[in-house]
Amino acid sequence: MPTSSSIDRRSLIRGTAGLGALALVRAFPAWAQSGSAGLTPAPGVLSGEQIALTVGESHFQTGGRSAHAITINGTLPAPLIRLKEGQNVRLSVTNSLKEDTSIHWHGLIVPFQMDGVPGISFPGIRPGETFTYEFPIRQSGTYWYHSHSGMQEAMGHYGPIVIDPAGADPVQATREHVIILSDWSPVHPHVLLKRLKQSGGYYNMQRQTLAGLLAGKDQSAKERLEWGAMRMDPTDISDVTGSTYSFLVNGHGTAENWTGLFTLGERVRLRIINASAMTNFNVRVPGLAMTVVQCDGQHVQPVETDEFQIGIAETYDVVVQPVEAKAYGLIAEAIDRSGLVRATLAPRIGMAAEVPALRERPLLGMKDMGMDMSGMDMGQGGVIDLSQPANESMAGHSMKMLDPSVAPQVKMGPGVATLSPMPADRTADRPTGLENVEHRVLTYADLKSLEPFKDTRTPSRTLDIHLTANMERYMWSFDGVKLSDGAEPIAFRHMERVRVNLINDTMMPHPIHIHGHFFQLVTGKGEHDPVKHTVNVLPGGKVSFDITADALGDWAFHCHMLMHMHAGMMRVVTVRHEGEAA
Repeated sequence: MPTSSSIDRRSLIRGTAGLGALALVRAFPAWAQSGSAGLTPAPGVLSGEQIALTVGESHFQTGGRSAHAITINGTLPAPLIRLKEGQNVRLSVTNSLKEDTSIHWHGLIVPFQMDGVPGISFPGIRPGETFTYEFPIRQSGTYWYHSHSGMQEAMGHYGPIVIDPAGADPVQATREHVIILSDWSPVHPHVLLKRLKQSGGYYNMQRQTLAGLLAGKDQSAKERLEWGAMRMDPTDISDVTGSTYSFLVNGHGTAENWTGLFTLGERVRLRIINASAMTNFNVRVPGLAMTVVQCDGQHVQPVETDEFQIGIAETYDVVVQPVEAKAYGLIAEAIDRSGLVRATLAPRIGMAAEVPALRERPLLGMKDMGMDMSGMDMGQGGVIDLSQPANESMAGHSMKMLDPSVAPQVKMGPGVATLSPMPADRTADRPTGLENVEHRVLTYADLKSLEPFKDTRTPSRTLDIHLTANMERYMWSFDGVKLSDGAEPIAFRHMERVRVNLINDTMMPHPIHIHGHFFQLVTGKGEHDPVKHTVNVLPGGKVSFDITADALGDWAFHCHMLMHMHAGMMRVVTVRHEGEAA
């Protein structure tokens, strides 16, 4: 059985004791094995017009941790599906679990009945049943697939999709590797969620300390008192952290050292997918520049950078060109700096790149609360006393953190702790944790689509959607309403062009994904504004996108932090012909 690291007999017995019919998963699909040559087409890839997938139970171990897993065709990650633009495909999915399952084809433009969201686009796949998805392939690029049932995605139910273009590929590369980033905990995701509901900071092991105060690394005593009065924690950056998560590249932890091969001087394409349940990553290859050529499967004008943040469910294709025959580290560091995973790019098997030390964890600031004070008259002494009620400490600045007139459509209540008084467009800001690094950092404002967008109409209307929460009580919603509380669908008319403003009233980034559609981020590039299916909205910030509602049906719209979605940050988008009921 091919493995990325040796497993002795005693460890194998320990790991499988009492598992009954569950298989121990350390066998990887060919594309994910360490030492992969990364050539196209890779062996073991599923392709063609008929593809069979079976969802089942396994037992997975990494980094000394092991637990129950949900796998596809017995592997974690799932098989790589490689398709061709213009073909048709039939994907037969058999459920061998004891619970319902599903597969959503993330980023693929499909009929809504094939989108794979139980309760919205189909009933789900019951135990013992087979459901056949069938649709034409209308696009090319890097995508992925995952469960939309319960929280199976967090337990291993995810895999990559690569679609080759019908014509010439504008990305010139001599080799490519598919890179799936993920997080893994031996604790069941429902238990993780229960603990977060008991205490929103349950997994935050990086709170400020007296030592940090004395060393001048953390907030001053006065700042701590002010933030404490607002029940806000500037270290609360990720809900679930490296205290319970192992971070993985293609199913491998750092010690297992996933290795992708290259030949000196090659242009190596890395198709990077963030398939995590709850972790946004900062990605870099120390010693190598990365040229970003694709985002969310859509070609962009090549832009060179040294590091980028990849939100959950986003994909970035980058090209690197090794200049030495040595091992280079592919580093994915959790944005709260609670852990990282190192993989290796090398000219031969057996080499291992350096594992860098974790960088200093970031602290949230005023801008992350939606209070960007730059250029403002700060009042007497230039200081705003945050320990005072917002309407007093902000006197003269027309800012009230809980004034519902700021957002009349938001349902105020215990699930809405704050409204951002001054949300700013942060698409040109360096993302969380990368504000002060010395090298180049990609922002959304750096991205330009390679081809002009096909719909250049001015939007006919504007829609504001607030991302709302009570982080202390772990309550998440859109406009103060959870999906389970009977939230009304967001209704679009077929082919209308709408500007959507996402306003983040929380102190955490949210990767927001809409099914069945792509949208243009409004960044000032006109017809070359970047085209995406998922956008990470920074804390206290806002993002605007223009969307053409060209796909009839019912579509999920949600935060892709799995536990935020599960807790209520989700809505249904309906697209109907004019005059037709939603």
